[in-house]
Amino acid sequence: MGNDPQMDDLHARMMRVTEDLRAIQRELNCAAMQAPSDPELMEALSALPETEAIQVLCKSLDQMRHFLWFYTQVMSNDPELGDKLRQSSASRTVEDGKVDTSFLDQLTRADEAVLLRYMVEAKERKPN
Repeated sequence: MGNDPQMDDLHARMMRVTEDLRAIQRELNCAAMQAPSDPELMEALSALPETEAIQVLCKSLDQMRHFLWFYTQVMSNDPELGDKLRQSSASRTVEDGKVDTSFLDQLTRADEAVLLRYMVEAKERKPN
């Protein structure tokens, strides 16, 4: 790895999360394959706590996917997009006198705002 311990820690953490996601996928796949022949398992998998947990995981993964797309765009080819992302995340919206401080909510607002601005500005640019 590199000389930066923070980046080394981040890389190790990403590897752990990736392995955890793969393990979750394998376990859910096994459960889905067994469920049709096991009515008790089918009932347990369709219970509210189980479905809520899957919905939360799905939403979190979608938001992370959006963030990673923007991150790769910023790091690979568009520094202007990075500036817009930083500006968008710095200008938090205040609704009903409260600031929404949830990381995932901030991420969703930031990536949507930057994408909209980027698309609008792209329409105004002259083609090469």
